[in-house]
Amino acid sequence: MASEIERKFLLPEPPGWLSESSSARIEQGYLAIDEEIEVRLRQTGGERLLTAKRGHGEVREEIEIALDREQFEALWPLTESRRLAKTRWRVPVEGGLTAEVDVYEGRLAGLVVAELEFGSEEDSGCFDPPGWLGEEITGEERYANQTLALDGPPGV
Repeated sequence: MASEIERKFLLPEPPGWLSESSSARIEQGYLAIDEEIEVRLRQTGGERLLTAKRGHGEVREEIEIALDREQFEALWPLTESRRLAKTRWRVPVEGGLTAEVDVYEGRLAGLVVAELEFGSEEDSGCFDPPGWLGEEITGEERYANQTLALDGPPGV
């Protein structure tokens, strides 16, 4: 099982220069969520994935399986009350990293979060975030996508 090493940041608003980066619209819904494991569907462009993640915080286990259109469409109705949509912008960051800046839609409109993935926990620990990334929210459950899909915007 692959590990995902990721840090997450809360931006007060989308940076004005964000539109200079590449983007893709993402729709995702959750099939199952419990204390340790989440199983989600994600569609972006022509790609459809079933993803299972275990754990919380900066380091989690992750498995992704590509689905064809028919498989995705058969499962998608099961996510009806647990969905979200966002546009993901890919922003180059110093050190060869890429920040994925998510601008949420619908009932989550106004929420802007950036995530960065790292090759190791050591790389993550050495990362000095640029000021535009805002407050670090790594591991804060109220900003986890599954929580946002279930409960809506985080309480302040």
